[in-house]
Amino acid sequence: MKPIRTVLGDEPGRIAALHRLDILDTEAESAFEDVVALVRAALHVPIAAVSLIDADRQWFKARVGLDVSETPRSVSFCSHAIEDTEPFLIADALEDVRFANNALVNGPPNVRSYAGIPIRTAEGYNVGALCAIDHRPRQFTPTEVAMLCNLARIVEKELELRRIADRDALTGCLTRRAFAERAVVEIDRFHRYGRPCSLVMADIDHFKAVNDTHGHIAGDCVLREVAQLVMQLKRDGDVLGRLGGEEFAVLLPETSAGAARAAVDRFRRTLEQHTMTLPGGERLRVTASFGIAELIGGITMPDEWLAAADQAMYAAKRGGRNRCEICA
Repeated sequence: MKPIRTVLGDEPGRIAALHRLDILDTEAESAFEDVVALVRAALHVPIAAVSLIDADRQWFKARVGLDVSETPRSVSFCSHAIEDTEPFLIADALEDVRFANNALVNGPPNVRSYAGIPIRTAEGYNVGALCAIDHRPRQFTPTEVAMLCNLARIVEKELELRRIADRDALTGCLTRRAFAERAVVEIDRFHRYGRPCSLVMADIDHFKAVNDTHGHIAGDCVLREVAQLVMQLKRDGDVLGRLGGEEFAVLLPETSAGAARAAVDRFRRTLEQHTMTLPGGERLRVTASFGIAELIGGITMPDEWLAAADQAMYAAKRGGRNRCEICA
């Protein structure tokens, strides 16, 4: 197997790769928790973490010995670890000009020595680090660093397995279960911080007729191409899921219903003008109907939010299809 080349110096690409993992702000998962527990026990360190570096923050997918779930990126050691392919080792932070005045060194969690192994995606981007942290000066031995490297590879494999398990095999969209998990994150963010978010439901018009007339292989082609169009037009932070059959859903963070409608209308027009070439060479155009539900205080569960968007989408169907409605 050809080794993956690490991509350095492409920060927009790196951030996009991180967001494609759809892992930020998700709940704890045993596969990652087990790794940090093993790091802590094997290296006899008080702190271990799987750290992911977003545009302006460091977020911990798994952590032990830390009381916070994230820190500013500007003070993180792991933001230095992702800049290279080699382990990033600090024997004494107080003796290093980059960290001597760091808030995480001079206050909780009192980092004094650090070992971080870059965590790389299948595309070659360093999205974070597996790190071991001690409260005392320390030289990490070659054996300890090698162990950390092996455990970092396990984290990378778990990230890839997680991504595959969460993806619809036909379209590459999130599965219904994975989409609902992301909806939970947005609902929690809304109730904590009041951040707006809209959910869009989409259903391909007359899809049964496509299958009946052109066959299921052609129908699969249509589903893949619709998904690819959304992928091309959506923002990096937007989340696309396939709920089943010809139904799709999109989460639009930081977006009101009105702004969501403007985005949906742009996509709706793009879709109706897009000609698809089917496997047999036939050419076809399809349309879709859309429903939008902005997150409100009464919504506490993903199914409630999906039902509101679904109601609006069926209103669009009844109104003549190839249109968009907003949940009242």
